[in-house]
Amino acid sequence: MSSAQYDGGASLFSGGGFMPSQATQTPESGFSKARAAQGILPLTVKQISEAYDSNDDKSNFVVDGVDATNVKLLGIMMNKIERVTDVSFALDDGTGRINVNRWVNETSDTNEMAIVQNGMYVTIRGSLKGFQGKRQVVAYSVRPVIDFNEVTLHYLECIHVHLDNTRPKVNTVIGTVTPNQNDFKGFQTPLTNPIPGMKFSDNDIQKRVLDVFMEPASLVREQGLHIDEVIRRLDFPPNKIMEAISYHNDLGHIYSTIDDFHFKSAMNG
Repeated sequence: MSSAQYDGGASLFSGGGFMPSQATQTPESGFSKARAAQGILPLTVKQISEAYDSNDDKSNFVVDGVDATNVKLLGIMMNKIERVTDVSFALDDGTGRINVNRWVNETSDTNEMAIVQNGMYVTIRGSLKGFQGKRQVVAYSVRPVIDFNEVTLHYLECIHVHLDNTRPKVNTVIGTVTPNQNDFKGFQTPLTNPIPGMKFSDNDIQKRVLDVFMEPASLVREQGLHIDEVIRRLDFPPNKIMEAISYHNDLGHIYSTIDDFHFKSAMNG
């Protein structure tokens, strides 16, 4: 992602669409396990416009060499049209616009879409599709942005993931660490990567992230853990920790509670 792209997205920060008094956010209904095989890729609309088709039927797309089937976008809702079975709208994130369609099969879907209105900042998660030569998102989650920091965080996620997917890959070495205690009550997952230059695999990072959510002290928290706390506890790159959280969220190991930043284990240990 070029600096020009990021500056374009940053122009959102001065826009008038964000409203701190937007309706209270409702808990997301949970991610389907059918999506477990695919991670959620944070993207900008410009990145999607520059994605290339991964096969002849043009139903799958690739961004920075990574499959972009399931994506996360953030922007301003525009041109909302409500129908009996679905709601369509355009999403403008400052780098471009893309059409979004949300099917409303259940009452919870209808309630979710009733909260969001034109001019609001929203976060969407969905599947990237090609239709009649155009790219669109079929959303399975549309949530209002109620904390302005989410806008900044989304662009940071896009930058982190873009850099991670485009930088040259190097061989990794799996290390071992010894559990320790810290000022958080009970046994804690230790700070990892204690030796400068030590690398860990994605599987190792995913395991250690889940370990944090599975600790007894974490399980008793009604609101779960904030992403920032997990990042502080684990000495891994923030983008890798966020990828691991999205991975476990997709699999149903953890779920979001009061907002997109608090997660709790769905397992009792």
